[in-house]
Amino acid sequence: MKTQQPRISAFTSEKARLAFSATYESMLDRLWPARTTSEVPTDYGTTRALLDGESRDVAPFVMLPGAGGNSLMWHRHIAALKAARPVITLDPPGEPGGSTHTRPFADGRDLADWLEQALTGLGIDRAHLIGASNGGWVAMQHALHRPGRAATLTLLDPAGFGRITARFLRWVILGGLASHAPDRLRRRMAGHLRNVTLLDDDFVQLVKLSTAYRRRLPLPPPLTDTELATLTLPVHLMLGEHSVMYDARQVAQRAARVMPDVRVEIVPGASHDLPLHSVDLVTARAIDLARTTESIS
Repeated sequence: MKTQQPRISAFTSEKARLAFSATYESMLDRLWPARTTSEVPTDYGTTRALLDGESRDVAPFVMLPGAGGNSLMWHRHIAALKAARPVITLDPPGEPGGSTHTRPFADGRDLADWLEQALTGLGIDRAHLIGASNGGWVAMQHALHRPGRAATLTLLDPAGFGRITARFLRWVILGGLASHAPDRLRRRMAGHLRNVTLLDDDFVQLVKLSTAYRRRLPLPPPLTDTELATLTLPVHLMLGEHSVMYDARQVAQRAARVMPDVRVEIVPGASHDLPLHSVDLVTARAIDLARTTESIS
């Protein structure tokens, strides 16, 4: 049987791409006017990085969105984070955002290689990585395959602790359908689905435009106990109490058992919407992890 080759992510038409891009740029100007932008060439496409905060002699936060996401998902976190240290958000190639995708990603090692190239291009020797969902898996892949540059990992209901389940896919599909529903129904469904992102009108608008994007990136396979044990850097693992990706308590127990330097926290009331459900808690935990790690070292 012929093996399917990895492909490039892209919009279905130039019209769809332009509509998304115009809306995305307008939202950035309105929601994050203080940012500066850098375009970083990598082997997988040009990566857009958004930078904020005063330049300091400390490792910055570098933030990785979930699948189908981009830098805009972090705009509520920026004010608190940049008060502590510089903040850089990345639009990964292959996701709908400001980057280009020119070479396929075959697996997690390729994604680790992309992130290493992006950090090198930005002149970042050390970074505190914050990753949500698929972005958390990418952060772990980088720490596994390119160890040394990441100082800490803050992981928000990350992929990689189990296989993608029908339950999770159903949650994603129903969320997508709800984003197209009338506002009143959409807001009601946000509660039923435990997905506060459906209450964000800007997010919903981008989701609608992203339906014309064909995302062609590798699915994250589960990490083995051996791989998790290799992650010796400080990790704060935050799990939604009602995560639809896995059983949060089972993941918490496993992580505590096999990961050498991990803090595990199950966030009450949160689901896979953890990054937006608990903005203040996420920023506080990331700041504390970075500060504690640097004071010890």
